[in-house]
This record gives sequence, C-alpha cells and structure tokens, in this order.
Amino acid sequence: MRQRLLHGVRAALVAVPLTFPAVAQDWPHWRGPNFDGSTRAQGLPAEFDRENGVRWRAPLPGPGAGTPIVLGDRVFLPSLDVEHETLVALCLDRRTGEVAWSRTVGGDYLPEGAGKLRLHRRSNYASPSPVTDGEVVVFFFGSGDLAAFALDGEPLWSRNLQRDLGDFAFQWTFSASPTLFEGRLYLPVLQRNEPANGYGKPGAESFLLALDPASGETLVRHVRPSDARMESLESYATMIPSVSADGRKELLVVGGDVVTGHDPETLEELWRWGTWNEGHREIWWRVVPSPVVGGGVVLVCAPKRAPVFAVHLGGEGELGEDGLAWKSEGKRNPVSSDVPTPLFLGGAFFVLSDVRSALSRVDPATGEVAWTTELPGRALWRASPTGADGKVYCIDHAGTLIVVDAESGEIVHSAAFGEEGDDQIRSTVVVAHGDLFVRTNDALFCIGD
Repeated sequence: MRQRLLHGVRAALVAVPLTFPAVAQDWPHWRGPNFDGSTRAQGLPAEFDRENGVRWRAPLPGPGAGTPIVLGDRVFLPSLDVEHETLVALCLDRRTGEVAWSRTVGGDYLPEGAGKLRLHRRSNYASPSPVTDGEVVVFFFGSGDLAAFALDGEPLWSRNLQRDLGDFAFQWTFSASPTLFEGRLYLPVLQRNEPANGYGKPGAESFLLALDPASGETLVRHVRPSDARMESLESYATMIPSVSADGRKELLVVGGDVVTGHDPETLEELWRWGTWNEGHREIWWRVVPSPVVGGGVVLVCAPKRAPVFAVHLGGEGELGEDGLAWKSEGKRNPVSSDVPTPLFLGGAFFVLSDVRSALSRVDPATGEVAWTTELPGRALWRASPTGADGKVYCIDHAGTLIVVDAESGEIVHSAAFGEEGDDQIRSTVVVAHGDLFVRTNDALFCIGD
C-alpha cells in the first residue's frame, strides 16, 4: 500500500501532487487522485444533458451529498434508503450502472432523540464520501458509523465513533470524509466543547484519529486545541495530505479559527497559522471547505463572506505574519467561499463562491485574480468544483451543471440534471475513465461519448 501511494511522486515548488498512479484514471478520494479536485483526464464529453450523452442512469434509494468514488469498474457511494430508514453503502458497476452490492451500515447506535437518517432537514447522514486504497473501501456516515469492506462487498469491520469516543457536538451534521494515506486511515473530529442540538457533553475535546484500515483499530488519538468559541470550534473539513519536494510529509487540518500541519505518524502538530477571527470574537464561524495545496501554499477559506488565505507550507511552530503568502481582498471580493472547497488545476486555484455566485481563477503565488465569472440561476452553488481537460465542472443545488473554460472563464456548456423542485444537490462532479459522474437527489448519471 505504501509503495502504491508514493510511487511516481514528483517534485514541485514546495508540495508535490499525491496520486494513485497505478490506477491513474480512478477517483479514489472525495477530492480525487491528487486530493485537490483535479485529474489529468483528456477528451471528456463536451455536449450532453440528462437525455443525450448518458451512458446510464442508476436510481438511488435516497438522497445524499456524499460524492461517488471510482476504482476500476466499481463506483462506490453512500446513500439513504428512505423506504427502509437505513444508511447504505453502495457499489455500482461502472460499465452498466447496475448494483454490484449494497450493504446496510450501522443503525445500532444513535444519541437519544437523534433521527435514523438525519440530524436536521438541511442535510443527512450520507454526506461524507467514501475512500479506497485499491484494497479496501471505507464508508463514514454523519451518524458516526464507520465501516470497511473488501472490494467485492465482504464486510471487514465496523464501529460507531460516537459510541466509542463520545457523542458528537455539532450544530450541523458532521460530514468530514475519511482520508487514506500511506497505509493509515485518518479522520478529524473538530467539535464544540459544549452540547449542540442537545448532543455532546460539556468539555468535549476536538481530536484527530489515525486508524488501521485493515481492522478499524485506533492507532493514535491526538487532541487538537483551539481558542475558538462555540460554533467556531466546529469544522466539517476533510484532512488533506501533503508531501514537500524534500520529502516532508504532513496532514493539513483546518478549523477552530486556524490551519495546522501534523506528522502523519504521531499526529503531533508541526505548525499552526491563524487566525482569521481576531480575538475569536465571532462565535458562529464554523468551517466547511477543506484545505487545498498548490503552488507551494495551502489555501484555506474563512467562513461566511470572509477572505481566503494562502499559507506557506513547511513551517515550524506558531507562524506569524511571515507565514501568510497573501489573502483575498475585503468582504465584497468574489474570492471567498463559505461551503465549496476550491480546486487546483493547471497551476491555478479556482475558488467557487457560494456567497457571491461566482467562480474565480487565482494565481497561487500572488493571489491575483485572472478572471471572475458570475454563475447563472438562483440556486446555491455549494458543491465543490472539479477540474479536468482544461475545464471546471460545477453543479448547483437544483442540479444545473455548468462547464467553464479554465483559461478564459467562459461558460461553454450548461445542462439541467435535477427534477422539478429539486434542492440540496451537493455532490461533487466526478471524472473517471473518460466519463463524468453526476449525482442528483434520486439518481447517479454516467456521461460519456
């Protein structure tokens, strides 16, 4: 497993892309083979809609924001089963869309009064995305249920993190996706230190987990302190690995008003930068977007309408002003994101602003904005953008998919995939094996020439 992950790592300015080169066309993680939303795929379909250019359409048993992942001829995704009121791990045949296997996950533990499928109406427990290393596939649900399967669907192990480690204390449904890196499974649990929605306990700690993907056993539990308060302690971001040109490896974590880098073996903190919340005055600034590495910096998004910040990698200890490469300008600047995680593609960041309904191309060295494109319609654009073949793919809550030329910013294609009245479509568009995979509230579409 270690050789598969490290083989072919190339030097860049400071951080190098992380890929699964043995299966370069796969999409094994929520943010793809490079952990940044991009892939090197070429020749993707240019003209399509929900009828034309569709290889197959697979009905789903319920909604979910979890993004599909693709490994060879398998597509894995989480879902609700609304009829049976269960959470399910699904595997579809990539060639046909037929169900290869379906497994019910968890359901044997929930905090008293919590729903079986959702904590509140705005999202559900099938929001985190699965992850695979080519040997196992791991599903995590907002209920705390964590389960691993062999690729053929054989259950390997399962556990509920709330039962084992304490009830979650989040205002919204916890939705960080698990990360597999160098033979370990990682998950951050950055929560408030007092009950939220009646769940959790006073004095609850935020912590990082490293687990054995073969057994689910906890290898390391590392407490991550923060001076943030109330909801600002909460993070829904996924842990992102980074490898520098000199071979230094770290895991990047954002939340609690700061971004930190951690040793993958011990999870001990290597460095810390922040804060975007001076004096920790704002108490409702939870973080949703995950960090993104590109051009020698890590990009982090402060909440609501606040700026984005580019922080130098490779530091030690508390980073001061010198740790900051640049930040976007002001509250009215379109380079801001409250929910979507930015994309790094072709040497540039692409920041999708759900609060401004705009997509911007940004230079990672200076923060200079090459272009900003206003996005159409009234629905929210909260799914994270995907990049491939010189294009950026974005989808809104209503299921409208747009394709933006990465160089010019021109919208070159648009297609509606949602049903009338659809809302809350949040799954990222996936690119794998020359096809696009688009998830709506009730179906998964495979689009290809």
